[in-house]
Amino acid sequence: MLLAIQLPTCEVLLSRLLDSYEADVSPSYRIFGLVDTSVDTYSPHTDRANWILSAPGMVYLQVPPQVIRASVRLESWSTAPPGNNSDQWSGTADAEVELPGGELALETIDGGRTQVPLVLPSPGLYGMRWHWIFSRLSGPFTSPLADRSAPLLMVLGREEELSGSDQYCLVQIWRIAAGKEAG
Repeated sequence: MLLAIQLPTCEVLLSRLLDSYEADVSPSYRIFGLVDTSVDTYSPHTDRANWILSAPGMVYLQVPPQVIRASVRLESWSTAPPGNNSDQWSGTADAEVELPGGELALETIDGGRTQVPLVLPSPGLYGMRWHWIFSRLSGPFTSPLADRSAPLLMVLGREEELSGSDQYCLVQIWRIAAGKEAG
């Protein structure tokens, strides 16, 4: 006698890392950003009470005034990457941004743009997850956010990623499926 067992079907989307790029940046005017090279950038008129400032084609991170050098790791993912433990970071923030050209650059006000050779699947709507930590050796750091001046959280355990920088940022980027409601 043959016994057939039907297992429930479930769709499993495995996110995988497609590409990565690491760079150092010197923030100016307490921000640096990741921009689409096909867009003329400007200072987005957004709520300065948030860490992330975004507009079509650009996402900027506000940084403490004490940050002179930041190390940045950019990662391109096939889908939303697995969540990172937020208690291992001084801060995290998510953003959605339209990248019409799909070619990126790191940008500072004083330093201009530096082309980023990060491979993205195509132009379109992307999710970005920004994580950051601060160097315990360079601190204390104060908040760059409007109306806040309290010292910022300094986490332990990620010192190797700082590589002598005042701040380390991990930026994970993934394409949001066409036709899928952003949220």
